[in-house]
Amino acid sequence: MSAARPLPSQVSLWNIANILTMVRLLLVPAFLVLMFGAGGHDPAWRSFAWAAFAIAMITDLFDGELARRYNLVTDFGKIADPIADKAIMGAALISLSVLGDLPWWVTGVILFRELGITLMRFWVIRHGVIPASRGGKMKTLAQGVAVGMYILVLTGPLATLRFWIMGVAVVLTVVTGFDYVRQAVVLRRKGLAARRAEAVGR
Repeated sequence: MSAARPLPSQVSLWNIANILTMVRLLLVPAFLVLMFGAGGHDPAWRSFAWAAFAIAMITDLFDGELARRYNLVTDFGKIADPIADKAIMGAALISLSVLGDLPWWVTGVILFRELGITLMRFWVIRHGVIPASRGGKMKTLAQGVAVGMYILVLTGPLATLRFWIMGVAVVLTVVTGFDYVRQAVVLRRKGLAARRAEAVGR
């Protein structure tokens, strides 16, 4: 009689990847308090807000990688991670526009793209997963650097530099957005074709 196979161990909700995601979510209200402290334009308060934003972006780099590398993927992480990503970036963009430091159209373009692509991923998830592209990673980096520089009170050449970095971020946001739409349409067509072929085979 063969020995019973051990049941696979369940991944604890309280793992390092999920904890980093939760930290990022908790940083959103803290960031907003710091961002609008002393009227929203005080260099010291804005520096603290930048530190909170930077920590949030750094945790974004590690939580997904840790979850995949050490098999710590959970349903909570799948849902909370993209929410945390959009929450901190959305909070920063909207805050900057409210304070008059960033045009509303820039905030609108970036948020529309991010929310649209997230919804599109859910739309095609039954057919497969759209992998993160190199362009998408470059977009995320450009957005993080540009927004971080706008959070700081900069003048002179650095203020000019952040303007151009934000321009690059917006272009990458639009271009990669169209690329994700293309990938989603192709993935859905392949998925539907495979299902039809399977149905015919039965």
